[in-house]
Amino acid sequence: MSDTVFKILVGTLGAVFALVFCIVVVPALLQSRDIVGAIAAGFVNPFSTGYSLDAIICAAILIVWIIYEKSALNIRHGWIAITLCAVPGVATAFAVYLLIRFKQVASR
Repeated sequence: MSDTVFKILVGTLGAVFALVFCIVVVPALLQSRDIVGAIAAGFVNPFSTGYSLDAIICAAILIVWIIYEKSALNIRHGWIAITLCAVPGVATAFAVYLLIRFKQVASR
């Protein structure tokens, strides 16, 4: 896979998730205005709990990776991806971090 295809695929997948999140989640959240209830809804049964915990742990792993590479490889602007872990989510945060990292590693 070429660098260009990689960047296009990662960017597109991250953007698609953010778009779907905005279309599906944001209207429901604006209607209910219950952030705690929205978070709790991710834990209503064992299956949704599994998916929610997977996303939470993936976010934690991504944050640890970003913090590590800040000092080990001097990757800058990782805080943008850390912020995106909360909204819209880990998929977009991961895509953004990969693109930030790719640009800085490639320029060396």
